[in-house]
Amino acid sequence: MNLTKRLRVEPGTQVDLSKWDPDFTGGVKDREAAAKWVEKNQERMDELQALLYAESRRSLLIVLQAMDAGGKDGTIRQVMRGVNPQGCRVTSFKAPSLEELAHDYLWRIHQAVPRRGEIGIFNRSHYEDVLVVRVRKLAPRSVWSARFDEINRFEELLAGSDVHLVKIYLHISKDEQLRRLKERLDKPRKRWKITPEDFDNRRYWDDYMRAYEDVLTRCSTAHAPWYVIPANHKWFRNLAVSEIIVDVLARLNMKYPKPKFDRKAFKVE
Repeated sequence: MNLTKRLRVEPGTQVDLSKWDPDFTGGVKDREAAAKWVEKNQERMDELQALLYAESRRSLLIVLQAMDAGGKDGTIRQVMRGVNPQGCRVTSFKAPSLEELAHDYLWRIHQAVPRRGEIGIFNRSHYEDVLVVRVRKLAPRSVWSARFDEINRFEELLAGSDVHLVKIYLHISKDEQLRRLKERLDKPRKRWKITPEDFDNRRYWDDYMRAYEDVLTRCSTAHAPWYVIPANHKWFRNLAVSEIIVDVLARLNMKYPKPKFDRKAFKVE
């Protein structure tokens, strides 16, 4: 099964998240087989990252969005564990600082875009400005609704500069979120991650689903597609995300650059 095609939101598609099953596993039922598949993808990702870095002509930007406890941190930790940290940077976007609030909402985003030859990962992103800002009424509708087109133009600019975007929405159910939040309360090593706001946000679940549906519908484009990853099963989530990243990198048809000297004339003594 081609997971890249199956999970991509085709441009012009009206997204209804109730029709995307968060328990979907693409027919893959064996957790061990999935883990081996992920390992293969990680080996291939390592090869492709080396090519990306050596070529230094383009970059890859992975955007991760999800509800609280949706698995963004786990995806980064599990899927990207094989990449060379010299060529990969993770940026987590939390509430804007005073410095960031003094600029337009895309200012801090543009500064974190990966350089040529690098992989950048956004843990949350510019999409918070049409998600939480909308749901919690931090800006009027006239402000956040205009941002869909602004974001599309911004991403078109990035794509025109050889920044290849992979936008991933980790789709979990409301029941699965509650299970994970309770698990965080019960386990000391996870308890530090939880805040009362995580539970408070559950009151806005339906509002967030509508907001995400608008994001996926209006901002999945040919140059910056969205992928909806069924993420109730972490092992399938890791498989799907790794498969998409490898597929996108492989399609760049990268090559190692030729040396800038005459190799035949070069002697090692």
